[in-house]
Amino acid sequence: MISLKDYLAGGETTISNLLLQNYTKLGLNTNEFMLWLQLYAAHQAGEDFPDLTLIARNMGSTTEKTYDLLNNLVEKDFVALETALDEQGRQSDRYDLLPAFEKLAMLKEQERFEVEEKNDLVAQKKMLRSFEQEFGRPLSPIEYQKIGYWLNEDHYAPALIELALQEAVLNQAYNFKYIETVLQSWEKKNIRSKAQVEEEQRRRKQILLQKEEQNQSEELPKVSLYNWLERKDSDA
Repeated sequence: MISLKDYLAGGETTISNLLLQNYTKLGLNTNEFMLWLQLYAAHQAGEDFPDLTLIARNMGSTTEKTYDLLNNLVEKDFVALETALDEQGRQSDRYDLLPAFEKLAMLKEQERFEVEEKNDLVAQKKMLRSFEQEFGRPLSPIEYQKIGYWLNEDHYAPALIELALQEAVLNQAYNFKYIETVLQSWEKKNIRSKAQVEEEQRRRKQILLQKEEQNQSEELPKVSLYNWLERKDSDA
């Protein structure tokens, strides 16, 4: 049975689960990834250019096969061989393992983009249905073209266009010119989200209420105040 001292002396290798879960998506097979892990474990132990003969032994493979795997990692841009000068000015080689993490970051960014693109497509379909429901008819090719311009040229979010449509409906303005005016007005105010639209609506409502209260105050009849005490003194 291994002792606690030997266990602790063996050290530990910490690796993100994201890499474990996605190495095949990145284009690595299990043997290539296992070699990468061996190099990474050596790096964490302070050895940036480990002996591949020892690694081959750890993997239960031959040195020749291990070098072939290393060549694969280099060709696939998961490992880079670098030469640097140490503090004494001597050249030393090292394996740079950072490219694997860069590839992982690119993969996750691509997946995030695909999710956003899918969600955006769903939002676009929902927005188009809202137009047809509010207008009570299918949209014309010109209207589809106009919406496409808002999306692709002006880069208005589908949700924002739908909010502008709702604004037009509330004002009984069933035309694209009014909707475009609303969108341009929001753009000038840097309004890009539903929360910002709702805040703008609350601000406008507050202004209208204040104006209404002011108008009501101005419409009140002016009543002159009769000074009864002064009248009494003059009569006396």
